[in-house]
Amino acid sequence: MMLQAWFVSEILGATILLIAGLYIYYKLYVFTFWHKKGVFSIEPTFPTGNITPLLTVDFFKDLYTQHKNHRLLGIYMLYKPHLMVNDPNLIREVLAKEFTSFHDRGIFSNPEIDPLSANLFQLAGKRWRTLRVKLTPTFTSGKIKQMFPILKETGVALAKYLERKAQLKEPIDVKETFGMYSLDNIMSVAFGITCDSFTNPDNEFRYWGNKALEPLPIRNSLLLWAPQVFNILSIPYTNRGVTKFFSNVFNETVEYRKSNNITRKDFLNQLMQLMQNGYVDPDDDATDVHESKMADNKLPSLEACAQAYVFYLAGFETSSTTVTFCLYELAQHQDIQDKLQNEIRTVIEQHGELTYNAMNDMTYLHKVISETMRKYPVLAVLTRTCTKEIKLDTTDVTVPLGTPIVIPVFGLHRDPSIYPDPDKFDPERFSEENIKARHPYVYLPFGEGPRICIGLRFGLIQVKIAIINTLLNHRVKPVPDKPTRMKFESGSFVISVEGGIHLLVEPIQ
Repeated sequence: MMLQAWFVSEILGATILLIAGLYIYYKLYVFTFWHKKGVFSIEPTFPTGNITPLLTVDFFKDLYTQHKNHRLLGIYMLYKPHLMVNDPNLIREVLAKEFTSFHDRGIFSNPEIDPLSANLFQLAGKRWRTLRVKLTPTFTSGKIKQMFPILKETGVALAKYLERKAQLKEPIDVKETFGMYSLDNIMSVAFGITCDSFTNPDNEFRYWGNKALEPLPIRNSLLLWAPQVFNILSIPYTNRGVTKFFSNVFNETVEYRKSNNITRKDFLNQLMQLMQNGYVDPDDDATDVHESKMADNKLPSLEACAQAYVFYLAGFETSSTTVTFCLYELAQHQDIQDKLQNEIRTVIEQHGELTYNAMNDMTYLHKVISETMRKYPVLAVLTRTCTKEIKLDTTDVTVPLGTPIVIPVFGLHRDPSIYPDPDKFDPERFSEENIKARHPYVYLPFGEGPRICIGLRFGLIQVKIAIINTLLNHRVKPVPDKPTRMKFESGSFVISVEGGIHLLVEPIQ
């Protein structure tokens, strides 16, 4: 008994000494990093640094609002110093001008542990560059135009579904409804599979998509702020069930197309070209040979699967989120909705039907969607990591190799000095005159520079078709007696609302 008591006291004493030692190390070394660099920083807390409010959407927005007078802000995420860049000129330097020093996102990617992490969003360094060159031709305007009939067909299915809901006078869960629309689009374009979610909402593709996007605060925080944990523990970020399901679907679909000699003008067909030839066939009206055609190394099947997967995730979640917030705002602002409906009907009448060119002629629609992404950027922050030590222009700050960078998109988009009355929904902020008057790096819904979202054209078209098919013959209104104030969900990579958003869809008389 005496020996046991002695052993416990020894362990307790060693633990206290260890914690005390760590505390001193953090206070005297880790948490003095930015002070020594001459960068303003906020007081961190041992041992979590500045991330006590774990992954809330408003966290970086609040940091920006409180400290935007500092061009650079030093923060600590656990033991790691991060640099938050608030000044638009310095943001441009990080994202574009000095891209060679900031070309990686700094998030977890290890194909050996997590095969689906070998995607364009997560990859770093030379592997990212090689893959970007290969994939760029898959998202040209010509390729997107070829996919337009597929997207248009899903839009018709959406309109029919909304018609049924309008007849029943039932409120719709907007995110769920447009999640089904986005899922059907992506599965058709990325995998060549018809889901028909409007008649079969509980299909397995939707289940595994929701599984992949679960709001897991700790896991998602580690992916961004301490990705090395996954390597140290040799564990994947992606759910193993998700990896198995999507890998099987991809491989089976590719084999089916090969054995039946099926060619379809979609994303999967272009991935198959990269797997077979090492390049994507040029557009029919192309006059030059793209850089990717010079690269004769073929895309491995595993990497092709990872691209289909991230295309699925990005298209499924971001588009449905943007449509959800757009319709929410239109329901609150019937005058804006009336103006948009008038444009949609007028342009379609002029073209005879909804065509690719007709959609591009809807200038007010583009303003409405741009303002939606301003007020509700899908990603609240952009991340980069310093890949080569550099002294930032017009500052005395040298950023060391490996320093993570944070760009507070949500804060910039809600800054009243940039966007007066920022909580007001005003599409005219995106008139040509107002766009030219603003710094180009204060509006970043897709990022900027060489790592700008490769699928932004596709995403915008998917959103536009959804809005057009919703408003052509219907209008959206708030549900009576439902609270209009929203609370953002924590623990998720994308901005979403707790409890969802519900609206009424009514036929236009």
